[in-house]
Amino acid sequence: MNRTLSILAALSFAAPALAASPMAMSAKPAQSAADKSAIISAMSAGPAAVGRNATIVVPDASGKMRVLRNGTNGFTCMPDDPSSPGADPMCADKAGMDWLDAYIAHKLPAKGKVGLIYMLAGGSDASNTDPYASKPANGHWIATGPHVMVVGADAAFYAAYPSGANPDTSVPYVMWAGTPYQHLMSPVK
Repeated sequence: MNRTLSILAALSFAAPALAASPMAMSAKPAQSAADKSAIISAMSAGPAAVGRNATIVVPDASGKMRVLRNGTNGFTCMPDDPSSPGADPMCADKAGMDWLDAYIAHKLPAKGKVGLIYMLAGGSDASNTDPYASKPANGHWIATGPHVMVVGADAAFYAAYPSGANPDTSVPYVMWAGTPYQHLMSPVK
């Protein structure tokens, strides 16, 4: 599985499922216990006011994003990926979702669209340098506690922060520096 912003953490639990059809959406009301659990997980990614009013999506078996609940605040939240080593639900604003779409589709993100992605449950990534690494090269995942990500900023913005293969996750750092998908990881606790 491709790991990110962890999605950045993700950013990314949905990458393999969405590769054939990036962020195509289908609506279906949440009814099952699994859907209700996914909604709770997704809501935990952002501040309560964001999660409470966000659209909640989850990838279905065909690779399309299935809407579990429509929102009203412009944020979209996704639940934890149970196949990753840690909790990694995320909530993104519109520009953050567009950035994720580009990442998933292996396309260049739009310039000048700065986005925000919440990962308040934390995340884990296979690499801080390779956006598409599926396994850690050194045997350990990079674990980042609760954080927000700033995506889509100019390169000069990221140059002010440390980057590298083994980041200090207790301070803001750049993940995937020098790639089209570089983004700031900023701890919140």
